[in-house]
Amino acid sequence: MGTEIQKTETLSPLANAAALVSADGNMDVEKLGKLLEMQERWDATQAKKAYVVAMAEFKEKPPEILKDQTVKYKDVKYNHASLHNVTACTNKALSEHGLTASWVTSQDNGSVKVTCKITHVQGHSEETCLSAPPDATGSKNVIQAIGSTVTYLQRYTLLALTGLATQEQDDDGNGAADKPKIPEPTPLNVKVLDAIAVKAAQEIGDSRIIDIPKMAALFYARKGSYPSKMDKVSDAVAWLVGLGEEEKWTKSFEEKYELVEE
Repeated sequence: MGTEIQKTETLSPLANAAALVSADGNMDVEKLGKLLEMQERWDATQAKKAYVVAMAEFKEKPPEILKDQTVKYKDVKYNHASLHNVTACTNKALSEHGLTASWVTSQDNGSVKVTCKITHVQGHSEETCLSAPPDATGSKNVIQAIGSTVTYLQRYTLLALTGLATQEQDDDGNGAADKPKIPEPTPLNVKVLDAIAVKAAQEIGDSRIIDIPKMAALFYARKGSYPSKMDKVSDAVAWLVGLGEEEKWTKSFEEKYELVEE
């Protein structure tokens, strides 16, 4: 049985203001400016809620992505899902829920960086990024080496942001030379992650245990960086819990403690 998501209609600040104006006939410019600011925040909140609902519905029936290409050279052989296959399957499913994916590519200190963004029709978007050096394997020229890495990173940023995996997915990093590596969190990152873990544990109750390394990896995979601001801990927890994917950043008591039968 699928999870039912309740949708409620609420009046915007401007809609409420219209009622107030009709009641007393007064509205000065200063109040109108503040009301417009409230409207912008309200719109952003509503857009974010719509994004979360759409993504949850998308993940309830995710597309099946099969590996459709085989790469062979010398003693190396592996199967992978082509970028066309990944995007065709994923974008079709995303569009059914008002979501679209796009990429931005850049270069920094010799590495290729790809940022994938998923945007909802109401305007809210979320993104993640990965970087890797150009794929210099084989007889590729400079442009081909960059293109190979861009394709690899586009494929995996989209899979990471949507939480999808190809059937029997393996790490076909040979197509992009060195695989993208997740850096170690800084002391500040660790402090913020610990605070997020404490608050997240309060949110989900006693049924699961927070797995901080998994949680950190999820933040990096989806956001492109570790949390680094203590004043954003509540927002980070709201995002984390809102994903509805507790199995990716928690573990059961049985997984933490090995039960020994006497």
